[in-house]
Amino acid sequence: MRLTDILTVDRIDLDLDVRTKDEVIENLVELVVKTVKGTNQAAILKAVQAREQLMSTGVGNSVAIPHGKTNAVKSLVAAFGRCAVPVEYDALDGQPVSIVFLLVGPEDAAGPHIKALSRISRLLSYGEFRSRLGNATTAEEVLTAIAAEEETHFELKI
Repeated sequence: MRLTDILTVDRIDLDLDVRTKDEVIENLVELVVKTVKGTNQAAILKAVQAREQLMSTGVGNSVAIPHGKTNAVKSLVAAFGRCAVPVEYDALDGQPVSIVFLLVGPEDAAGPHIKALSRISRLLSYGEFRSRLGNATTAEEVLTAIAAEEETHFELKI
């Protein structure tokens, strides 16, 4: 599984106009609901917020990876957002967040969910990659950067 299989151009917002962590999550969930048929916004939002209450998904280096499991989606799906102004997120390093990957999957897909989270986390640990995402001017550039980074760091099976 590649991240570009679960993230599409229409689920990328490079100019999130948000002021709070809740607004970040709500906006990215909205992207999922608008682009994936048969989804339930309230259920997805509830799952992601419930996970967020356990511990902040602000992982540091200006990055957050909110995620949740719910049967409101039929398969693993991702959205990406870049905040126009960094947002306080209760991140582990205490710094505001500007790069956000949302990941949502069905409750019975724990393995793929964890694998995708791990992959996102590992890719975002590379400063040069974060810079490419921060400087991207189009959604296509984001997908191209992700695809290139995955090819560099992971064995991709077809």
